[in-house]
Amino acid sequence: MGSAGRLFCFGFGYSAEALARRLKTEGWTIAGTCRDDTRKAEMAALGVEAHPFDSALPLSDAAKVLASFTHILISVPPDSGADQGLDPVLRHHRDHLLGAVKSLRWIGYLSSTGVYGDAQGRPVDESWPSRPTSARSQRRLETENAWLALSRRPSLLPVHVFRLAGIYGPGRSALDDVRKGTAKRIDRPRHRFSRIHVDDIANVLAASMARPHAGAVYNVSDDEPAPPAMVTEEACRLLKADLPPLQSFTEASRTMSQMALGFWRDDRYMLNVRIKHELGVKLLYPDYRAGLKAILKAKG
Repeated sequence: MGSAGRLFCFGFGYSAEALARRLKTEGWTIAGTCRDDTRKAEMAALGVEAHPFDSALPLSDAAKVLASFTHILISVPPDSGADQGLDPVLRHHRDHLLGAVKSLRWIGYLSSTGVYGDAQGRPVDESWPSRPTSARSQRRLETENAWLALSRRPSLLPVHVFRLAGIYGPGRSALDDVRKGTAKRIDRPRHRFSRIHVDDIANVLAASMARPHAGAVYNVSDDEPAPPAMVTEEACRLLKADLPPLQSFTEASRTMSQMALGFWRDDRYMLNVRIKHELGVKLLYPDYRAGLKAILKAKG
């Protein structure tokens, strides 16, 4: 990626941490936000400077802090019902970012493939119309648009949007569900979901940092969408565990949360051609089988 940069992460969650771990090996300076002392201690252990921030608490001395970084990652979710803008980063620090435009080389906003809504089982690339079917995804789309507007004149901030498929990785995979006894097999084989290993999210973000293209939107998913039941079956095979009983969707939906029902309501799968052609990405885990096998191997 060339000379090491300085990355500031608004929200230092699962995906941001994966990127930070990768960039740390290349000599990058990393800082990020947190909301409690426990996370602050975890970040310190990784060599990541922590700054308090949430929707009601702006960064302290934001203009000075943000002007010292070359790259910004935003992974905090939009607020619900905010009357002064959905995105807490823009609400508190839009002007500070505009003031740092000369030093900023890249801004990445982590969004969701939920912004596309229901494609009735068809493949979806970045040109597919965005028609969210939930208030949560509608807020995501509105926040995306607010960020992308800053990549156009007169602002010209180097904003990039990444629409992430279902995220899995160490500690957050079907292997963990099988071990905990919470894994399910739902009988809906024509309903496929796209997913992405967290290390490949870091892979894509690093590739974009190396080849910035302000205003770009990228689908971030692996090569093989699949029904969740198949992923559970592969996890059971790897762990030599018994398969959970097969449930009808009608039966399973009775105990689903509203968020889970929303995932099942939309039927689509992602096309990931752009990250390969524009960014030169070669996925570390092109399908869930490779990803689960790697997670199991890493855990011994």
